[in-house]
Amino acid sequence: MNILLIGSGGREHALAWAISGSPLCDRLFIAPGNPGTGQCGENVVLDIADHQAVITFCKLQRIDFVVVGPEGPLVDGIADALTAAGIKTFGPSKAAAQLEGSKAFTKELCAEFGIPTAGFGRFTDAAAAKAYVATQGAPIVIKADGLAAGKGVVMAETLTQADEAIDMMFGGGLGAAGAEVVIEEWMIGEEASFFALCDGTHALAMASAQDHKRVGDGDTGPNTGGMGAYSPAPVMTEALEERVMAEIIAPTLAGMAKRGSPFKGILYAGLMITAQGPKLIEYNVRFGDPECEVLMPRLKSDIVPALLAACDGVLDNFDLRWSDETALTVVLAAEGYPGKPKTGTVIKGIEKAEAIDHVLVFHAGTKQDATGAILANGGRVLNVVAMAATVAEAQAKAYQGVDAIDWPGGFCRRDIGWQAVKREREG
Repeated sequence: MNILLIGSGGREHALAWAISGSPLCDRLFIAPGNPGTGQCGENVVLDIADHQAVITFCKLQRIDFVVVGPEGPLVDGIADALTAAGIKTFGPSKAAAQLEGSKAFTKELCAEFGIPTAGFGRFTDAAAAKAYVATQGAPIVIKADGLAAGKGVVMAETLTQADEAIDMMFGGGLGAAGAEVVIEEWMIGEEASFFALCDGTHALAMASAQDHKRVGDGDTGPNTGGMGAYSPAPVMTEALEERVMAEIIAPTLAGMAKRGSPFKGILYAGLMITAQGPKLIEYNVRFGDPECEVLMPRLKSDIVPALLAACDGVLDNFDLRWSDETALTVVLAAEGYPGKPKTGTVIKGIEKAEAIDHVLVFHAGTKQDATGAILANGGRVLNVVAMAATVAEAQAKAYQGVDAIDWPGGFCRRDIGWQAVKREREG
């Protein structure tokens, strides 16, 4: 098959790495890609927001299958446009992508179909939102309704912080994403990410992961798109996974089908494991980033038939095999992130990190200059991934990879996986 992968981040490098290893893949194109994906296939300059341009490219290159990586094009309806043009596409329709595109949409779905989640209110003006916060008290969670690149959530520990977040969102700090605001109760528990492959009717559990959203060690500082992750998440026992599938994933699929928007693609459930059981924090409608970078190395099965089975509605006869080992990734970010990152700095030593046994480096925000040098070109720039028998070993190996990279303009957290390492030590 000729396959087109859409996107340019660490998630797409991990997917390109997995797809390029499939016997079903003859040629892999990545649009627009990055220097890392260029090692797995052919990067192409293509405006992914221009659906007609993507369709024209697919017809010209005889593309058999399109895999959409990021959420933006999905929420924008790229899967609908490609499908209407007769091109098989992995990713949900525009209507189904509202599960990520609108926090309020998902909260209302949860309310309608009895899916456990945090209590909430939704608001289109600051005064009403602040009045609600005043009655609920702090701590409380303020969320922009729309897509905000992982920056639309404020964990407000005081009423002042909550009011400031409300003013920022309604004041245009997040653009159109903050035109509506969802305010949620602060849930207590341990967070986990859970992934299920969906074909509109059936769901196949993939794997769990745990992300680290705060920028600083010890889970301090502002939220980011993710500073590191590991898989599997020890908090997600087999019994808990079964509950998540039965109480959260299955009713979501049934609800979406009932609403006439069956969900096909990957459903990424951000979960809080509370004293009452698992509750949904939010949905993403694509592989997580940096979670994808730890899922793909653990996946022993061929990814391409799995993605095709989701498109073709035959997941009920499908299974996936996973490595028992832990994969752990550390994100190297550019100085200034999650604010304005300092770009254009030179990165050396990636090949030294990749020379370490069981270490992979996935590019996220990089570019190559005319001399072949790798430069920082975004906030989250590299993912250093390691595989090992235990979380502690994977953590040590990943940081060995990090330390092999020579990049004074970058930084990382030094405690990725700390909860799982602590759990291992305590036995």
